[in-house]
Amino acid sequence: MMYGHVETLEERVEHMRRIRELQDETRGFRAFISWTFQRDGNRLSQQVPDAAMPTSFDYLLTQAVSRIYLDNVDHIQSSWVTQGLKIGQVALGFGADDMGSVMIEENVVSAAGTTYRTTTDELVHLIRSAGKIPVQRDTLYREVKVFA
Repeated sequence: MMYGHVETLEERVEHMRRIRELQDETRGFRAFISWTFQRDGNRLSQQVPDAAMPTSFDYLLTQAVSRIYLDNVDHIQSSWVTQGLKIGQVALGFGADDMGSVMIEENVVSAAGTTYRTTTDELVHLIRSAGKIPVQRDTLYREVKVFA
C-alpha cells in the first residue's frame, strides 16, 4: 500500500479495511507491505507540498497499525527500500517481521529517485542488532536458511 500523496487518513484506513476483508474471504495475501510516496521523478509530486509528505513517524505508525489491524495477514514487511535501512530496522519493533530481500533489480521505487541498496550481511547485522533472528525465506515464506 503506497500512501502519502493524495489520499486522506480516512482513505488509508479504508484501504486497510478492504485488505482485511479480502484476506478474510480469500487468504490470498502472504504479506502486507506499506511504503510512503516517493516524490522525485513523479508527476504527482507537484500536488504534494513538502509539509504534507509522510514522515518516518507516519511510516512507523502505519506499520504498527497494520500489524494490529491486519492480524489476518501473516507477515508485515518493512520497506527499507523506500525508508532506508535504519528505519527499516526500527520497523521490526513496530510490527514488521520481514525486511524483504536484497534487491537484485528494482525499477519502481528507483524511478522515483530512491535508491537504497544493501547486502545480505548488512541485513543480517541489522536484524540481529534489533534482537531478532535473521532467516532467509523463499517467496512462499518457507525457511531456507537461519543465520544463527
